[in-house]
Amino acid sequence: MLQYARRALFPAFLGFWILLAAVSVALAQSADPFENGWVLDSEASELRFMSIKKGNVAETNKFATISGLITPDGKAQIRVLMDSVDTKVDLRNVRMRFLFFETFLHPEATITVQLDPAQLTDLHVTRRKMVNVEYTLVLHGVSITKTAEVAITLISNDRVTISATTPIAVTLAEHNLEDGRTKLQEAANVDIAPLGVVSFDFVFDRSSPGTPPDATMLTNVVAPGSAALETKGNLDREACVGRFEILSRTGNIYFSAGSARLDAKSRPLLDNLYDIVNRCPDLNIEIGGHTDSDGSDVANKRLSERRAASVASYLQSKGISSARMVTVGYGEARPLVDNSTAQNKARNRRIEFSVIN
Repeated sequence: MLQYARRALFPAFLGFWILLAAVSVALAQSADPFENGWVLDSEASELRFMSIKKGNVAETNKFATISGLITPDGKAQIRVLMDSVDTKVDLRNVRMRFLFFETFLHPEATITVQLDPAQLTDLHVTRRKMVNVEYTLVLHGVSITKTAEVAITLISNDRVTISATTPIAVTLAEHNLEDGRTKLQEAANVDIAPLGVVSFDFVFDRSSPGTPPDATMLTNVVAPGSAALETKGNLDREACVGRFEILSRTGNIYFSAGSARLDAKSRPLLDNLYDIVNRCPDLNIEIGGHTDSDGSDVANKRLSERRAASVASYLQSKGISSARMVTVGYGEARPLVDNSTAQNKARNRRIEFSVIN
């Protein structure tokens, strides 16, 4: 009888201990969802965007370098290095960087959210919650604030995921990306929809007691190109030729009206150009100047020659041998579009680069 009683009581004791263990784990979870702060696990996290081209062809790409944190007071921020755009194709990455996102001017994007602790104090019990959050996206120099629903899942006391419950539409016009879309369409010879669809899965780990997240990770200066997914060191001929063709389409080399003096805002692109020329040491390049149709043919040809020479002089000052560069002024002879509008004239005033050997 005693043995039987023991056998009967054993499952009850086992159940009790399992229950006790479960309660202990639950109690170990803090009711303060932001205790110690959290740091993004960038390897486990993903930020994706989908674009639509040719009417019905969807392409999903991502960013390879992201960082982020949640402070003890609930402020969450994600930092995206735009040069890390990953389309799985080298020259497509370069097009996205230089023509669309203009990463030499806007090297990063940020997403900021102020989480409400009152909405999450029971997360250690529910384990998963759907929460509407107000977020601010700073992209291409433009700040937009909107609301989205996210799923917050507590995997363990020290690990949490935040995911979009539905894809988030980003209208290109809102972030001044329509010009970039036009350049991409011309470079790739495809139609691209005027919006992108963003989704994400962010994984955070809780910081150790007494060591809150280091906020400087979100404020350090970003060097354009530092996160680019490309071959380091010298580039092969195909990569060089493709990059020069892409740089020729940017339209980010500026001069005062009727002048060959480089505007200071041209430097970000010219510094990237120098980096590429420097990494193509076996190739000589032609720097071609082009103007709109205002003024005489002779004056425009001369102006285009001087502007091409100014770009060559800048590259030479950075260390590129003059023997590797040939400057040509084409004047108004090779317009990209007709000169019927101010916008078209601006596109025709340009500097182009090509390999000549």
